[in-house]
Amino acid sequence: MLSVRPKVAELVFQLYGRPLHPELFEVFDQKTVRRGDFEAVLQITSAGHVVTWRYQGLTLTEVAASAQHPLPQKRRLFSYRLKGERKDRVECRGGAIYQCTFALEPVDPQVFWTFQQELAQDGQRKGMLYNFKSSGRMAVGALSYIYFETRQRSLIVQAFHTFPDDYAIVKTQSIFETPLRT
Repeated sequence: MLSVRPKVAELVFQLYGRPLHPELFEVFDQKTVRRGDFEAVLQITSAGHVVTWRYQGLTLTEVAASAQHPLPQKRRLFSYRLKGERKDRVECRGGAIYQCTFALEPVDPQVFWTFQQELAQDGQRKGMLYNFKSSGRMAVGALSYIYFETRQRSLIVQAFHTFPDDYAIVKTQSIFETPLRT
């Protein structure tokens, strides 16, 4: 199984109002979390990550993937190229809310290697971490790290994906919230 990342310039960040077929992705690590009335499956994939969040018949699927990756368009709520910084918010039926912030940060090589080392150390203690093989150009491969926190009504997911060939870091933060009960 090849575990080398696509080029950072090819990345997209998408949200679907439906589950996506698991065979669409090459998954390297996976975790299921349940809290209150929601459940989520978090996956590290070849290009980034997939988070599938379910709450009372509602499913939201967040995907960080290559634009070359063939994904459906049916019930896709948004799709953005991963460049610069962006925020978005989606209010769903029944009062559930999804919010995200993502950024692609090109950095100096020294900053990149320091960040990559710190990410590897944090990943050993908490969250999910996957070390990709080197592309051949650099001696060290990329990293993907997902940290998540659950609360009674929400799931917060922070993901970091490094791209050594480009000295770039993709940072995402997403919040999935169930509605307030009255």
